[in-house]
Amino acid sequence: MHPIYLDHSATTPVCHDAVTAMLPYFHEHFGNSSSLHAFGRDATAALDAARAVVACELGARPNEIIFTACGTESDNLALRGAAFAMRKRNPNKTHLITAHAEHHAVAGTLHQLRDWFGFELTELPVDTNGFVNPDDVRRAIRPQTALVSVMAANNEVGTLQAIGKIGALCREHSVLFHTDAVQCPAYMTIDVKQLNIDLMALSAHKFYGPKGVGILYMRDGTPYLPTNTGGGHERGRRAGTVNVAGAVGTATALKYVAKNREVQSARLQVLRDQLIAGILADVSDVRLSGHPQQRLPHHASLLFKDVDGEMLLMSLDVEGIAVSTGSACTSGNPEPSGVLVAMGIAHEWALGGLRITLGYDTTEAEIDYVIRTLPKCVSRVRKAMHYIG
Repeated sequence: MHPIYLDHSATTPVCHDAVTAMLPYFHEHFGNSSSLHAFGRDATAALDAARAVVACELGARPNEIIFTACGTESDNLALRGAAFAMRKRNPNKTHLITAHAEHHAVAGTLHQLRDWFGFELTELPVDTNGFVNPDDVRRAIRPQTALVSVMAANNEVGTLQAIGKIGALCREHSVLFHTDAVQCPAYMTIDVKQLNIDLMALSAHKFYGPKGVGILYMRDGTPYLPTNTGGGHERGRRAGTVNVAGAVGTATALKYVAKNREVQSARLQVLRDQLIAGILADVSDVRLSGHPQQRLPHHASLLFKDVDGEMLLMSLDVEGIAVSTGSACTSGNPEPSGVLVAMGIAHEWALGGLRITLGYDTTEAEIDYVIRTLPKCVSRVRKAMHYIG
């Protein structure tokens, strides 16, 4: 069996359409989109076209789309920019709300706003499936609340959040709603207006686009203070020369997944369920983590009792299977995942977390191979741990 890549929540391969679309903007149309000459105008035209495509796919307007360097930057710009602007507009707006299972790009930014800039932060609990109760959001909102941030789909356990309900609550109380939706576009449609989203972060390399390009959706009229200063790029909201080739590739990739997501999501859900059933049947002391139904269709997250997740990952790698112990941003950390801890998972289970995420090229034969191979790897790691400990 050829090497099998099952870590699509960490990154996806760039689709052929995106590569083809980007190539002319490295050599033929390489101008700076801020330049006024013909080379610059060509780049500007390509950037405007890419922005229009992205806006159309998200139910937004082109002027609401900002190109960034990654999803992390999009989260950072959105949260700091909106929090500072809301407090400037009304000094009493100093309260922020999020959940305990957020990505580090969100949690780290909000913690800094709390610890260094005088904001008050409420971190809501998640249940044993990693789900945020919208009623908890409702109870946490108060007159001082400026912003709520809840991710659309958890990157580690795959749980989908009720962002439509949370967005409606925020709109009802005139509170800004931000969501990190990085994991979503390849598998579900996002309509920012329908979901009452004010600020949203996406990352191209999660939906078959290039690395180094992110999207920040900012609803027109949202209070915002630019925290990345310099030139007047992106209508003064994000300084720095825009990656035109990357923006073109991002727009092309978003069209690609929009065309394929319905068929692929249905296909991948079948394969994912086969994978989960096979592992649960053939391995002892294993259980599914995340919501059993309300989860991303390509995402399988499992807990193996008394197993070191890093050792299991490396054992699978030797067998030609690439997976993750959780978020790629925390790989190498010997401590249990903060998300699993927030879900109340006991230490002897949390250390053995494994994330297996399928992609558009994943085949049934690959899934069969994983089902056959993983039990041997778990047994090997448990024996090794017994010998060591």
